[in-house]
Amino acid sequence: MCIEEAPPFISDGMADGFVWVALCECSRKLAANGESEFTSDSAMILHPTLLMFAFAAVSAATATTVDRGGIITNIGQVTIDFFEWFGNVTLFCGRLIRAAFTPPYEFREFFHQFDELGSKSVPLVALAGAATGVVLTLSTRDSLVRFGAKGFLPAVVVFSIIKESGPIITALVVSGRAAAGIGSELAAMKVSEQIDAMEASAVNPYRYLAATRILACMLMLPLLTLVSDFFGIFMGWVANTAAEPISLRLFIHDGFKSVTFNDFLPSTLKTLIFGLLIGVIACYQGMNATGGTEGVERAATSSVVLASLFIILADVILVHLILVLFP
Repeated sequence: MCIEEAPPFISDGMADGFVWVALCECSRKLAANGESEFTSDSAMILHPTLLMFAFAAVSAATATTVDRGGIITNIGQVTIDFFEWFGNVTLFCGRLIRAAFTPPYEFREFFHQFDELGSKSVPLVALAGAATGVVLTLSTRDSLVRFGAKGFLPAVVVFSIIKESGPIITALVVSGRAAAGIGSELAAMKVSEQIDAMEASAVNPYRYLAATRILACMLMLPLLTLVSDFFGIFMGWVANTAAEPISLRLFIHDGFKSVTFNDFLPSTLKTLIFGLLIGVIACYQGMNATGGTEGVERAATSSVVLASLFIILADVILVHLILVLFP
């Protein structure tokens, strides 16, 4: 077999000599007239289809190599970006703490944000809590009836709502509303240079904008959790009564007779951490937005996504700590 040279578009890094040797050998075996001397030119003339498949295979292998390298590069870049973001958030918290504990204190802005983020979230939280109570009661009742434990339904509903469903549903609902609002508002102020104008006017934006919103989020979440718990338990009784009549007094008595403060207080107060996460993440994303209106959109979206994600991760840790510290 005579192989003079590979075509230039193959020798330019697409394949090595072994690929070209295999290609010519396959073409020689499949040649219709059995030529005495087989050259690279005859291979290209006789079997262009075979060449096309060979080049496609080489291109696929090359693309796979590039993609694998790109994936590794992307993973590394994402890891670097995560630690960079985490470090910037830590620095942001340091500036925030220093500004929050130095006068003057922005009480008027704090009460305004408490009303904006707290009282205006009550209808949404009440609806979410009521829906949770109905769904939890209906699904749990069906399971308990199968095992002949229908009498435990009030206790199961109360414990489920107070210990876990109420706090986490409230936090996720508020994160969808408050985080998006804070993130978009501060981002709009950032891209329009209003925050820079504040600093030029000797107003500390960390104290006036961030500290007030974060503190409002922290204090209003436990109160909203109580609202969610109330409507969840009440609508649980309504759903149970629709299936099998039971008095509200008996439902409350059976549900709360085994509940202690160790069941109620830690689960409710952990929402302080959820509020802290919502406020810090939303304020950081908003005050560091760039890119005009697109930056405002990114800040609002990332605030909701990151706040919800960190709430779920924090809940995993807090539930374990509560079980250890309050057995």
